[in-house]
Amino acid sequence: MVGMGVVNVHERRFAVPQDQVGALIDALAGDDDPVWPGKLWPPLRLDRPLGVGATGGHGPVRYHVIAYVPGRWVRFSFDRPTGFDGVHEFTALTDGDHTVLRHLIAMRVHGTARLSWPLVYGPLHDALLEDLLDRAEHRITGTIATPARWNPWVRLLRRLATR
Repeated sequence: MVGMGVVNVHERRFAVPQDQVGALIDALAGDDDPVWPGKLWPPLRLDRPLGVGATGGHGPVRYHVIAYVPGRWVRFSFDRPTGFDGVHEFTALTDGDHTVLRHLIAMRVHGTARLSWPLVYGPLHDALLEDLLDRAEHRITGTIATPARWNPWVRLLRRLATR
C-alpha cells in the first residue's frame, strides 16, 4: 500500500541529567502525569501502567506500546485513525551535558488520512506537543522561556470539535 510519508519531530533541550527527563516519559498516562496537558487536550489513558502491550490513546487516536526502555524511550504503534500506519515515540537523548526530550512520529498515511493528517490531526498534534513540552520545561526549570501559542487554525479546529 502506497501512502504519503510523515516524519514529525518536536523536542526541547534541558540542562539536566537524562534520568530527570526520562522520569517524565515514565510518568506518561500515570495518575500524576506531570507533562500531559490533560486540562487542554483529551487525556492520555492506557489500560495498564506504561509498558509493552499497554493500549489506549487520547481522543480518537489509539495506539499500543511496542517498545519501552524505562527512563529512556517508549514507542507506540498506531491502531487508529484508519490510514495511520506507523509509530510515535518519546525519547530522552543525552546531548553532552544536556538532555533532549523528543517526540517523533514516523508513519505513512493513506486513504482519507492523506487529507485528515495535514488538515486536522497534524496541526492539532503540533499544538498538543508544544503544550506538552511547555509543561515539561516548567516541570524541569520552573518556568517556560517562550510559551507555545495556538495558531488561528488550531483555535478554529478546537472550537468546531467542542460543538
